[in-house]
Amino acid sequence: MKIIKEFKEFAVKGNMIDLAVGYYYRRCLGKIIASLVSDIIMPPIGLLLGGINFTDIQVIMKDAVTDPVTGKQTAAVALKIGSFFQTLVDFIIIAFSVFMMLKGIY
Repeated sequence: MKIIKEFKEFAVKGNMIDLAVGYYYRRCLGKIIASLVSDIIMPPIGLLLGGINFTDIQVIMKDAVTDPVTGKQTAAVALKIGSFFQTLVDFIIIAFSVFMMLKGIY
């Protein structure tokens, strides 16, 4: 019985609630926020910067190569900086929304 009591105390501690809220927010709002960033926020920023599509920004480290014998093409090696930047903006918006919700709880 002591273990059940200890588990109840652990489960309702603030850290566990924070973790559950963060998980809930990410699962429920992740796609909405990803769409907000990629479809609403990033296009105007790209337009202001000269019509850049951030998902297309990448640094090619090794070009794709076609094997002359088999005709198969190996994939290019690239650093997808634009996708990373977009994901970073997603994270900042999610983190801020979780922060604001926790601010309302506490």
